[in-house]
Amino acid sequence: MINKPISNEARLRKHARVRKKVTGTSERPRLNVFRSLNHIYAQIIDDTTGVTIVSASTLDPDIKGKIKFGGNKEAAKEVGKLVATKATEKGIKQVVFDRGGYIYHGRVKELADSAREAGLEF
Repeated sequence: MINKPISNEARLRKHARVRKKVTGTSERPRLNVFRSLNHIYAQIIDDTTGVTIVSASTLDPDIKGKIKFGGNKEAAKEVGKLVATKATEKGIKQVVFDRGGYIYHGRVKELADSAREAGLEF
């Protein structure tokens, strides 16, 4: 069976369906992932107050100098490390992972694995 790419409308429908159940609290905020063709973004969000606590992306100056291109697995790995270190500085150790309707494969998986290695639990 060949995995065909899903349309953005299908991804948004899937994301809305998952978001009914996955919510972040102040004790355990939500780690949200968004990926475009050229970049990947990660946010840690407290849904009870609607506040983004920590964010990281391939556009951050800390990462931009290290990578050539922001739309690959190496860039996702760096974003995962950065968001995890920023979260631990703020005292966040546990999060709920929200893959944003994307398949848990490739860049999304690399971001999650590197965030786990850097100290986040989910």
